[in-house]
Amino acid sequence: MKQRFSSLDVKVIAHELSNSLVTLRVSNIYDLSSKIFLVKFAKPDHKQQIIIDSGFRCHLTEFARATATEPSPFVARLRKFLKTRRVTSVSQVGTDRIIEFQFSDGQYKLFLEFYAGGNIILTDRELNILALLRIVTEKDEGQEELRVGLKYSLENRQNYNGIPPLTKERLQNALQKAAERGEDGLVAGKKPKKKAQDALRKALAVSITEFPPMLVDHAMRITEFDSSLKPSEVLQNDSLLEHLMRSLQEAQRVIQDITSSEVAKGYIIAKKKDGSQAQEEISRKGLIYDDFHPFRPRQFEDDPTSVFLEYSGFNKTVDEFFSSIEGQKLEARLQERELAAKRKIEAARKDQEKRLGGLQEVQELNVRKAGAIEANVERVQEAMDAVNGLIAQGMDWVEIGKLIELEQKRNNPVASIIKLPLKLHENTVTLLLDEEEFIEDEDSAYATDSDVSDSEDEEPKNKEPKQKMPDKRLAIDINLALSPWSNAREYYDQKKSAAIKEKKTLESSTKALKSQEAKIAQDLKRGLKQEKAVLRPVRKQFWFEKFIWFISSDGYLVLGGKDAQQNEILYKKYLKKGDVYLHGDFPGASIVVIRNNPKTPDAPIPPSTLSQAGTLVVACSSAWDSKAGMSAWWVNADQVSKSTPSGEFLPTGSFMVQGKKNFLPPAQLILGFGAVFLISEASKANHVKHRQYNDDASNGPRSDAVPSGGSIAAAEEVHEEDDDKDSVEDDVDQSDAEEEEKDQVHPNPLQSQDHTEPQISNDDDQVPSQEIKDLKISEEKQTEISEANDHDSESEDDQTSEQPTTGTQTPSQQPNKGPAPSKRGKRGKAKKIAAKYKYQDEEDRIAAQKLIGAAAGQEKAEAEAKAKAAREAELALQKERRRAQHQRTQKETAEYEKARKMMLEQGVDMLDDDQEEKMTNLDVLVGTALPGDEILEAVPMCAPWAAMAKCKYKVKLQPGPVKKGKAVREILTRWVGDVSQKGKMDEESRDVERMWPREAELLRGWKPEEVTNTIPVGKVRIMVSGGAAAMTGKGEKGKSGGGRGGKGSKRR
Repeated sequence: MKQRFSSLDVKVIAHELSNSLVTLRVSNIYDLSSKIFLVKFAKPDHKQQIIIDSGFRCHLTEFARATATEPSPFVARLRKFLKTRRVTSVSQVGTDRIIEFQFSDGQYKLFLEFYAGGNIILTDRELNILALLRIVTEKDEGQEELRVGLKYSLENRQNYNGIPPLTKERLQNALQKAAERGEDGLVAGKKPKKKAQDALRKALAVSITEFPPMLVDHAMRITEFDSSLKPSEVLQNDSLLEHLMRSLQEAQRVIQDITSSEVAKGYIIAKKKDGSQAQEEISRKGLIYDDFHPFRPRQFEDDPTSVFLEYSGFNKTVDEFFSSIEGQKLEARLQERELAAKRKIEAARKDQEKRLGGLQEVQELNVRKAGAIEANVERVQEAMDAVNGLIAQGMDWVEIGKLIELEQKRNNPVASIIKLPLKLHENTVTLLLDEEEFIEDEDSAYATDSDVSDSEDEEPKNKEPKQKMPDKRLAIDINLALSPWSNAREYYDQKKSAAIKEKKTLESSTKALKSQEAKIAQDLKRGLKQEKAVLRPVRKQFWFEKFIWFISSDGYLVLGGKDAQQNEILYKKYLKKGDVYLHGDFPGASIVVIRNNPKTPDAPIPPSTLSQAGTLVVACSSAWDSKAGMSAWWVNADQVSKSTPSGEFLPTGSFMVQGKKNFLPPAQLILGFGAVFLISEASKANHVKHRQYNDDASNGPRSDAVPSGGSIAAAEEVHEEDDDKDSVEDDVDQSDAEEEEKDQVHPNPLQSQDHTEPQISNDDDQVPSQEIKDLKISEEKQTEISEANDHDSESEDDQTSEQPTTGTQTPSQQPNKGPAPSKRGKRGKAKKIAAKYKYQDEEDRIAAQKLIGAAAGQEKAEAEAKAKAAREAELALQKERRRAQHQRTQKETAEYEKARKMMLEQGVDMLDDDQEEKMTNLDVLVGTALPGDEILEAVPMCAPWAAMAKCKYKVKLQPGPVKKGKAVREILTRWVGDVSQKGKMDEESRDVERMWPREAELLRGWKPEEVTNTIPVGKVRIMVSGGAAAMTGKGEKGKSGGGRGGKGSKRR
């Protein structure tokens, strides 16, 4: 099985990585093991990740793998130098098995070695080693020494200075060297290591290093060259030499064909497990991957046990090959777990059987003992009488034992059945009795015992039965205080009690065995689930997941910006005709856009969607932490622009709103976190009513919808009268607060005295531009600038803006006045100095200053003046550069605003074809899957609680003390922490109220650190809802949220 890259593999991989990774930035680096690393690259709307196995492979991967919790020192050093660096070049070093990554135009270089023990080396621009995976010494491997601080040499790499041309002379020299090496080996008398048929191919691989042996063999088979020839034979024949030259040219053509396209085809050579000949009927599960190449090797064409699997892209080929190997290792681990579980179950069964068998043996033995006593009643009575008689005579117990031992030597029949030692302290003796089936043999033996003893010839034969007799007799304890029949009855009673115990043991052991089997099966299932989580395909994110987003209860996509840059993107790319723009007049309020149906842009947005979007605006602001209900407002898309009435354009993330703002009722600070499922196109038929506007938008406006230019009262009809009164009072209070804020805006321009931004506008336009700056400074975060509804308010704003503008210029005019009058007493001193140095010329003054050391201070002052002048020139240059950049931005914004205005007036869509394809059909995203749906992915979503009504998995969130990362981990543990509870999992995927295996698998694939970014707030309090979300059992209700959580979830 192939495990390492060849030089051709390295060349093709480097070529594809160059096309895929250049211009991307390193987002992070992770440990997978001590020698395997994962590097993630990203840029807007494009992410890639490569896996690096030191010495073996490097390729793009589509699978997510479990990473180490803490980075190793090597990875930490790589992160220090390479994180956020842009990839500028990926190439192969000569024809060697080394890939070179260049970052930031060669400022840092990363070398991946795929030979010997492998290595990963980070250097700077001058090839000074900054970090490396393993230190190499000359003594260990005969290589050049590698450690931090040394220079990494590239001169001794294969064909580093360029590949020499393929000529006939080069081929002859290669064959001549191979022939000489072969003759030297024969002269030395050593056994040749190479096979005769591989000598030529390996000789070419040593001297002509750009062609790997597998490719040379492939080219020879295509040109029908005999590869079994020796190098010396080819040298002696010119026609063979020409033929070999054509084979190498064919290999060169194959390499050119592979590297001519951006993506090369890859081939995996797999072996059939069952050895069947029907290639069409073989699935990939029945194959064992053996080799991979960027070309189709001719040498495997005639092999009936080989199967070719073709892939588009060599990176995908290698990823599939090694992922299959990892899958095979995973399968082996799973089988080992299953076998271990079976062994545990089998050991438990044997232990139970052993216990039951012991009880049955005890019963059988007691019955046999009782039967033996009944069969030998007379002998038992004789032995009991003899022992009781000796005790009655007052004989010592030790003497009784000696007497019985003496009588046994004399073959006394009564003493022979008594087993020593006696148990007189327990008032019992142990007798050796024969069972009933051996009674006749025993009697005959006792009867003929005296006769046999007289014959010396037959004595050895009769000794054998005497030696075997104790083996057949039972040792039975006899109570001396009871009769033989009473002793037999005691053993029968013991048999009955043992039978009762056996019955109880059987019942309890059956229950214990079932419980143990269930526990082992549960441990096995948990272990299998943990093993399956090791390798999982990476989910491709939707275009809108980079924003704050959710799907409203009416099926509309709602987008929110996380920062000023995203606000700008939302305005320029996604705010189209018919969309709604929402914001709030309070700190930290997010800009939210409701995307209308592009097919019916004139259809109004439902009030419920407006209310939910307003809740998101408030939740993403400082109102969440302060737990204060605020009111957001909305306007139509044509009311929002980047230009002010004076013609200036606002900075990034700020917008001008014209016309009336439609305020919404105060929002409740309740969010929901849940999952929506991506289903296949074929499953959409089961969700016909999934999106309401698909059916209703074409039939005209809905009666419950709010018109685009509607008033505040129209948006509030869905609320109760009490809410209406409260909202009106809140609006009045808010209007008073706005007036107070306007009054507080006036002193803010005084803070702009140290502002160094250049003024781009002319003198006539200076006042409005200053007004824009003042308004921007007065707000802690970038918010919209609202235009007044009448001309009177505009003039008032202009007056207020003019006053701070003149105030800021007053300090700058004071230094231009004449010098201040001298202090008292200094005028006379100045006259004395002037009279003293009246006749001193410039040369005398300089000489005197040098003499007393005063010239150094003057030179220092001159140097400082020059440095100050240089700094002022640099600041002026930067100011001019910013002015030009600002003018360029203003021009681009003006062009866009003109095109956007035309688009809104004429209804023309400005989206390109690529952007149109990115607009996802929301019908494939459902909150609850129905029986028969094909679930492809699970997508995390955080939305206002009212929008989570159709979600099967959902949790209510309110402002609280828990960090969102910890909350997400707790939520995922609640959902899929223990799926083995009875009744929790529906294996048939029919009951929508219970968890399905596919849903559990997808939810288990979520990484908490990635899902955490879905929640737009910082700290929360978890309140578990009913239904499928509260799947942790009845005993766990109220654990996370506490007692107050249940109260908070009630309807107020």
